[in-house]
Amino acid sequence: MTDDETRMRALDDVAQMVSVQPEATVSRTVMRTEGGNVVLFSFDAGQELSEHTAAMPVFVQTLSGRLLVRGGDEEREAVPGDLIYFPTRLPHAIRALEPSVMMLTMITAARAHDAIDG
Repeated sequence: MTDDETRMRALDDVAQMVSVQPEATVSRTVMRTEGGNVVLFSFDAGQELSEHTAAMPVFVQTLSGRLLVRGGDEEREAVPGDLIYFPTRLPHAIRALEPSVMMLTMITAARAHDAIDG
């Protein structure tokens, strides 16, 4: 195990680590760990992530703005403070209703030795 795997890590004010660009979607990976990754996205109004699936469970949290989030047959508006979960392989899409920033947390499987008690 490396030192990075045994110590706390923190990021201050993550919403300020990516900015909205005119007519664009921007992404920035801000943390990589053995248990998952955190990616920030900024969207100008009308920009979107088209429907896709993920090979791992993901959480989406709106940090600023308003997003229209679709997962499977469900659709809802997400505002700052909302947290949405997508299980593995659920088709989902996200569209910005106004300039917005979101945080995507991807959960990866723990290594086998970490899952064994003892």
